[in-house]
Amino acid sequence: MAELERPQRLQIMLTEDELAALENWRFEKRMPSRSAAVRELLRRGLAAEGFLKAETGAKSQDFGVISADKKADDGPGSSKP
Repeated sequence: MAELERPQRLQIMLTEDELAALENWRFEKRMPSRSAAVRELLRRGLAAEGFLKAETGAKSQDFGVISADKKADDGPGSSKP
């Protein structure tokens, strides 16, 4: 079997809203795959000025793409202002 260019794997769990946001961004940017989109977003996040480091004791659930209080009906086409 051929060696992978990226031999390290990272598995993440996403909510439906987070996956939809990723897919929408991916297609808007014409990214070839979910993996490529995640790598690009990770690169941009790490390169961003003012990147905050995780505080000691922070849990995975504290780092969502979509805030927990955001409701699905707040998206595009919503009747809310």
